[in-house]
Amino acid sequence: MSTTPHNIFQRSAAPVTIDEDKCIADKGCTVCVDVCPLDLLAIDLSKGKAYMKFDECWYCMPCEKDCPTDAVRVDIPYLLR
Repeated sequence: MSTTPHNIFQRSAAPVTIDEDKCIADKGCTVCVDVCPLDLLAIDLSKGKAYMKFDECWYCMPCEKDCPTDAVRVDIPYLLR
C-alpha cells in the first residue's frame, strides 16, 4: 500500500474529543468553551454537549485540564509530545 504525500499529514480524528457521557454542558457547564483561547469548542444545544467546531487546536490543554468531569481529551500528536 503506497502513501501519497498529501495523505501523510491528514488527521484521522479530531484532536479534541468529548466524552458525552461525562459532559455536563446540559447542566450549564461551559468551562471548555470558556478557556479555549482559539474559540474552537462550542456547545451543541440540541444535544447539550460540548464539541470541537474548528480543527485548529494548538494543544495548549486548558480545556482538558479545567474540565470538572474529565470529559475532554486532547490527543497530542506523537511528534509534538
